Amino acid sequence: MRAMIAGGGIVGLTSAIALRAAGIDAVVHEQAPEIRAAGAGLGLWANALAVFDELGLGEKLRAIGRPAEMYFRDPAGRLIDPPGFSPDDHRYLLVNRPKLNALLAEAVGHDNIRLNSRLVGYEETDAGVTAHFDDRTSAEADLLIGADGAYSVVRSLLVPGSDAIEHEGHHAWRSVVPPPPGVTIEASVIVLGEKRTRGGYVPTADGTVYWLVNQFDADPLKGTPKQQAADRAGFLDTTGWNPAMLALIESSPDDKILHNQIMLVPPLTQWVSHRVALVGDAAHALSPHITAGASLGVQDPLVLARLLASTPEIPDALAAYERDRLPHYAQVNELSSKVENSATPDEFATNYVAFTRWMLHR
Repeated sequence: MRAMIAGGGIVGLTSAIALRAAGIDAVVHEQAPEIRAAGAGLGLWANALAVFDELGLGEKLRAIGRPAEMYFRDPAGRLIDPPGFSPDDHRYLLVNRPKLNALLAEAVGHDNIRLNSRLVGYEETDAGVTAHFDDRTSAEADLLIGADGAYSVVRSLLVPGSDAIEHEGHHAWRSVVPPPPGVTIEASVIVLGEKRTRGGYVPTADGTVYWLVNQFDADPLKGTPKQQAADRAGFLDTTGWNPAMLALIESSPDDKILHNQIMLVPPLTQWVSHRVALVGDAAHALSPHITAGASLGVQDPLVLARLLASTPEIPDALAAYERDRLPHYAQVNELSSKVENSATPDEFATNYVAFTRWMLHR
């Protein structure tokens, strides 16, 4: 069996690793000239680490990460520790996104990755699928997997009218920087601030610090990304208890600060056809307020690979995959909405850890 994977991000590369581990020949088609990652730090929860453990990459992954915990504080600095949960419900691994992509690409094998290969269309028959690329080349396989993110070409062809939409008023700013002179960062600090802001910082494995600010229902943006992030940092500290947050933002070079209008993929009723399947953000791009998109996404290809290896016919395997994933993500969306619409920091923290417990113990 031969599979083509559109998209060389974390989920696309994980798809190739999982399929090849299941005895399926898999080739990744990435539109960029190199395997790279937009973004900075990435949190992987225990459910994702279990995927990589099964694929034989757990030890290497932990070597490029730093254990962290997701506890929240209110804007006055009070630690919020909802009762009834265990420390394991708060723990995750913070990894450098580019280093993770490089590790996964090495595991796939560069001979199995086609760069400068942007999919623009496909045709499927009872016997297989033919993919067409923007350099006017084509390739054939038994199935096509769309791992091409929130702006997925595969999804737009499989489910017309399913384009990603703006999560209106929801913006995020982030960067990775060395601690500025006079600032020592020894532990994570994540704050649920005023005016529906959230943000904080996490020390990374290489001595740098990952910081993040986001806001729901933001007013129209003014100024540079650094100014926008700094303005919102004020909502995270109402008593002057956390000067490190603003110092990290101010020390960040303007061209190293990433700003994103958050985009969402509307819930889909279809993830597959007879020879095509969606995985990761192509199927379910989520708001980053639950910081679990990658952890959830890497589970998709493992489920798919198991079904393809154990089901005689590809269309039957893809149908079983869809039956498994659709109710799973209906629950994800319900829990995510509860977190987003929390009225107070305490309610947000409680709903958030309820989500992580659900995710980790599925």
